[in-house]
Amino acid sequence: MLKEFRDFIMTGNVIDLAVAVILAGAMGLVINGFVSDIMMPVVGHFAGGQDFSEFKVVLADAVVAADGTVEKPENAILYGKWINAIINLITVGFVLFLIVKAYNKTKKPKEEAPAAPAGPTQEELLAEIRDVLKSKN
Repeated sequence: MLKEFRDFIMTGNVIDLAVAVILAGAMGLVINGFVSDIMMPVVGHFAGGQDFSEFKVVLADAVVAADGTVEKPENAILYGKWINAIINLITVGFVLFLIVKAYNKTKKPKEEAPAAPAGPTQEELLAEIRDVLKSKN
């Protein structure tokens, strides 16, 4: 059973999948860093200096005791984080599009197999048979 498991793990597909998952995680970190550290400050600048992650609709304010401790936290809809997630999704999709497009350019076009030589048509075969029969008579 151990040998079967080792053979399964060592097949190319499992190794390829493991590498793809690890690279996808690393790529996700790079893209998230790009979006949060580079894109969002630029977008926020053009949105009047706002940080989208701070956009929210407060449903209930926080209840704070006289000594400054929070008895009940604020209840809010954080739609700014959702906007950030949408921008992140669009950026990830665009980066993946560029990667796939670049990869497709590097692939060599498959050479088509040469077409089989065209054989005689049915009419040509019948004409040959007719001529052979005529020559025998």
